[in-house]
Amino acid sequence: MFSKMGSSCLYRGMRTYRCNLRSTKISATRRSVQLRYSTGNVVPPSEAEESSPKIREVDRNSCQLSLRLALPNLIKPSATGETLRSGTERNETLITRLDNGLTVASQPLFGECVTLGVLINSGSRYEIDSPSGLTHLLQKLSWGSTLGQSNDSIRAELELYGGVWDCQTQRDVLIYAVSADAAGLEPVSRMLSDVVLRPELADNELEEARTAIRFELEDLSVQPEPEPLLTDFLHSAAYVKNTLGFTKYCPTDNIDRISRDDILTYLARYHSPERMVLAGVGMDHGILVDLARSHFQGKPTTWDGFPAGNPDASLAQYIGGHNYVDKDMTKLAMGPTPIPELVHCMVGMESCPFEHRDFIPFAVLNMLLGGGSSFSAGGPGKGMYSRLYTNVLNRYHWMYSATATHHSYLDSGLFAIHASAPPEFAADMVDVVVSEFRLAAGGVNAVELDRAKNMLKSMLLMNLESRTVVFEDVGRQVLATKRRRDPAELLASIDNVSKDDVVRVGAALVARKPTVVAMGNMSGMPNYKEICDMMAKDNRRRGWLRSFV
Repeated sequence: MFSKMGSSCLYRGMRTYRCNLRSTKISATRRSVQLRYSTGNVVPPSEAEESSPKIREVDRNSCQLSLRLALPNLIKPSATGETLRSGTERNETLITRLDNGLTVASQPLFGECVTLGVLINSGSRYEIDSPSGLTHLLQKLSWGSTLGQSNDSIRAELELYGGVWDCQTQRDVLIYAVSADAAGLEPVSRMLSDVVLRPELADNELEEARTAIRFELEDLSVQPEPEPLLTDFLHSAAYVKNTLGFTKYCPTDNIDRISRDDILTYLARYHSPERMVLAGVGMDHGILVDLARSHFQGKPTTWDGFPAGNPDASLAQYIGGHNYVDKDMTKLAMGPTPIPELVHCMVGMESCPFEHRDFIPFAVLNMLLGGGSSFSAGGPGKGMYSRLYTNVLNRYHWMYSATATHHSYLDSGLFAIHASAPPEFAADMVDVVVSEFRLAAGGVNAVELDRAKNMLKSMLLMNLESRTVVFEDVGRQVLATKRRRDPAELLASIDNVSKDDVVRVGAALVARKPTVVAMGNMSGMPNYKEICDMMAKDNRRRGWLRSFV
């Protein structure tokens, strides 16, 4: 049967097809033009129109184009945005600073939709003079009622243009963003300015935000995967009671204590135009600048009359330390079947700010270590050849996960490995993680370095195919550095990373004081001093671990 099917497909692919193409002339008369297509033979229309039913054969080489050669007179495409409409125009980010200090940045991008938003130097790191968790509450209050429009009216108008809106609070930046049809750019920008500059902060909305925070905290506490909480604990232990160490989640005791005046006082201090970037993707820069002048300049704000004060300019101070949370996590299963009892641990050290020359080598090291879950299905792009897979997950059956992470900020950074294992293997798990840090400082071969660099470049370019990712990339870079490094520049920086660069940053990590956080059954976890000794003396607890398969 399969041979008959194959013969049938082959026959259909080789037989001659006839089709009638209708052509319109100036005299409005139409006639049928019969063309014959066969393998390798194309008959010009002029010859097909002849009265004779016989169609002459045409030389194969005169009509067939080679697939190995580029078509003539075409602009060479570029994955890094070197060309926009012609070979001379650059697809670059345009930046304008308004008289009131607001920075406007735009990136041209083809499509019928636009992404627009405001990024502000605001976040949990600036809560030094404010109640802890204020920016978390501010996030829940976003896209609510404004002084000129109700919450329901805003959402109904956004939905007219297919709008999707969001607000994200991070440790160092607060992002208001909306994506919508390009036809609604003007009303969307007006509503965005009202949401950012003129929120009403009504009592009923404050209560709804407090309820949302309680639900989120409860949900985090019962999640079987505690990575968000561990990441927060890692920052708190690394930067003890300063800047990046302030928790991004509102403490339960503060939910009802944060008042409307507290929020307006914070907004008056940190939400000034010179600390904002209005970023847009998919629109003309001149139009965006005009909209910024109309809606973001010379307009009253909700916090007019509150003392502005001086924003906190403290630099992050890395201290290092540990935080162990003893918790029974076996009862967190979603169904009747209990989940395995695991200890989740993060071991990290200070890396570098994102403007430092070692930022790219740290990013390459992050890809080189890679990692993931022992239950990953593998496949292309899954990082199955990264070190945390080949050296850890594929060698030790008791390791459930091992993943390298890198958090970088304007004045500091954290590089960590997150791992999980049963409580009886907790000490071995920490030993293996520490050994991978030391191995990174010991050397890198050319094959794994090239693989890590290629993975980093492909990840960068694939992410930049998303309009929302481009928006955040433009906004964050311009907010922090007043410029944007284009993809071509980043790719060149990645290509320039050498083996010595990776070894140097790996050695710098090992030489620094570690930060260790863990959650679960702590009965088998080594104490902080033991982990520091492992990191400093290059002596593994159990020599048999490396050869165990």
